[in-house]
Amino acid sequence: MHTNESTVDRVIRVVLAAVAVVVALLVGAGSVLGIILFIVAAILLVTAAVGFCPIYRILGVRTNRSS
Repeated sequence: MHTNESTVDRVIRVVLAAVAVVVALLVGAGSVLGIILFIVAAILLVTAAVGFCPIYRILGVRTNRSS
């Protein structure tokens, strides 16, 4: 598995994950929307940490041009 996310892409994902967590806490952590936002945040953090996005692979997108 090769990385397909650039550094900028990964930073954006971490920022969006933080925003999703804050919004989830504001709407209520136990609400349906809160839980969905926590799941989205987790997915964003995992893909940012490993540098690989499965959806990018399916669509043939690569923001990391160096590898």
